[in-house]
Amino acid sequence: MASAPAPIVILACGNPSRGDDALGPQLLERLHDWLLAEGLSERYELIGDFQWQIENALDLAGRELALFIDADQQAAAPYAFRRVEASDAPSFAASSHALNPETVLAVLAHLGQAALPPTYVLGVRGDSFVLGDELSPTAREHAEAAFAFLQAFCRAPQAAAWCAAQAG
Repeated sequence: MASAPAPIVILACGNPSRGDDALGPQLLERLHDWLLAEGLSERYELIGDFQWQIENALDLAGRELALFIDADQQAAAPYAFRRVEASDAPSFAASSHALNPETVLAVLAHLGQAALPPTYVLGVRGDSFVLGDELSPTAREHAEAAFAFLQAFCRAPQAAAWCAAQAG
């Protein structure tokens, strides 16, 4: 018998070999360790990859909340947090990834999922995406601010709290 998925899924993407593009994977790794230490890990499923794919739509099925984390060159420093809705419209300017979160949600909707989870994006400001570089000092500062933000939301994992933060 398959067990029910964790109520909240957090998906992060990025290439650890491309400077600030490593923000998503590094934040996900820190969050994993912190959730374990805080005894909160059973409420979360953390998924990391180089980019989001069609298959990630299935990772959203049956969830109460979903969060996508990625480096973002257009985000205001240190990060931007927003709610997203399903959309088939491609967004090549906003991301170098094959799919954006809105498209992943749209795939889930096309699969006949009755209720899409409230879904948010945490775009952490990154500026340098050079192959072979480490995180820039500025990106490290942005990651610290984003991690504090993530900790606060993992302590209050309700759609109403996330919606209020997005509005504020």
